[in-house]
Amino acid sequence: MATPQSPGLPDHLKKIDFSDLAGWEDDDHHKALAAFQRFCSKPGAFGSTGLSGHEPANLKALCHAAADPGIATPDAARQFFETRFTAHRITGPGFVTGYFEPEVTASRNRTDDFSFPLHRKPEGLEAIAAETRPAGWPPEISHGRRTANGFSELPDRAGIMAGALDDENLELVWLSDPVDAYFIHVQGSARLRLTDGSVMRVGYAGKTGHPYTGIGKLLVQRGEGTPEDFTMAGLRSWLSENAERRDALFGENRSYIFFREVLEAGPDDGPVGAAGLPLVAGRSLAIDPAYLPYGAFVFVEAGFKDPDGSGRNFSRLMIADDTGSAIRGRARGDIFTGSGDRAGRIAGDIRHEATFTVLVPDPVRPDPQAMTD
Repeated sequence: MATPQSPGLPDHLKKIDFSDLAGWEDDDHHKALAAFQRFCSKPGAFGSTGLSGHEPANLKALCHAAADPGIATPDAARQFFETRFTAHRITGPGFVTGYFEPEVTASRNRTDDFSFPLHRKPEGLEAIAAETRPAGWPPEISHGRRTANGFSELPDRAGIMAGALDDENLELVWLSDPVDAYFIHVQGSARLRLTDGSVMRVGYAGKTGHPYTGIGKLLVQRGEGTPEDFTMAGLRSWLSENAERRDALFGENRSYIFFREVLEAGPDDGPVGAAGLPLVAGRSLAIDPAYLPYGAFVFVEAGFKDPDGSGRNFSRLMIADDTGSAIRGRARGDIFTGSGDRAGRIAGDIRHEATFTVLVPDPVRPDPQAMTD
């Protein structure tokens, strides 16, 4: 049963009992704890939104407690959460989607078969802050290029597709399929099997700053189908059947992503998320960092079957460690499902209403040893 929110927390967070979380006792809490421990090896990855309980000293103390070898089973991990956190449900409607890391073939050099590029970020690309936003700068544009004469607007997707950056030698890698390239932009990362036999991982490096527009949503608005028709597989099918309309539709999503070669993640790790850590399939959640800090635990309940084959509806303790252009709002999440085709099929089917519950750390007195480790 919901009770009034705790002092110091925003009004949209309402305290509830752990017993009110559907599926809480069935989850593998040890896996969630392991996902949290990634942050403990890189404390700078924790985000800050001023949310009570997520102060650096508190989080360091939790890291020290989480390293206790006695927390080695799912039940012990569940007790860790129930005794050190308080559950707060985010009021109002929530919505969750899925995303994954595509795996496609690519070439470091342009050839007849590989002619669709992923670009490095241009020189001078910066996020526009309130204090640096030029007078009259369009409010919907979040990034620009710093020049000797101030910021200039970068070309949008349609402009780049038309060749606006061709003279800058920004091509990082080349793909054979423009649809693959587009979905890599949407996902923000990819694992590439190169023609020379090596494997390359690419990740987000920046964006033009133009607003993101979902092309599936545009097709629904135009009567081309229903939201259920335009899962990832459905959208790919439409793009294949309407190749002559494909590029114009792509251009209506003005947002364009730039990439870098990712070298800090091992071949068996997930792609690196916005928090600077490799993502964990089934535990990493992309959120809006304006509302939730990186490193926050979020219990997600949604009306689709858990991909683990248990037959239960999805209800998992996840950790906020990524974001995305389309992830906006206090109860909006994107579940990372893994890498490859199977992960893509799972991600493409997730478009569901959801309930989000934040686990807020209780105030603790930091262990002096934890502060010096």
